[in-house]
Amino acid sequence: MRAYYAVTIVAIILVGLGLKLFVFSAPEADASVVESFSMDISKMQENSNLPTQKIHDMTFIYSDGD
Repeated sequence: MRAYYAVTIVAIILVGLGLKLFVFSAPEADASVVESFSMDISKMQENSNLPTQKIHDMTFIYSDGD
């Protein structure tokens, strides 16, 4: 008798998940709306006025010995 309840519960869960996927599915994306875009990389590299940040790198610290 318990096996019937378990099978029924599993079936209800599976049907519920299937309906959820069907009802709340995401709309298809329309890729034709996207316009092409290109960048001139050489113009980006000519700009030397970009801010820089100096760091004190202590990745490798060696002891002087004991």
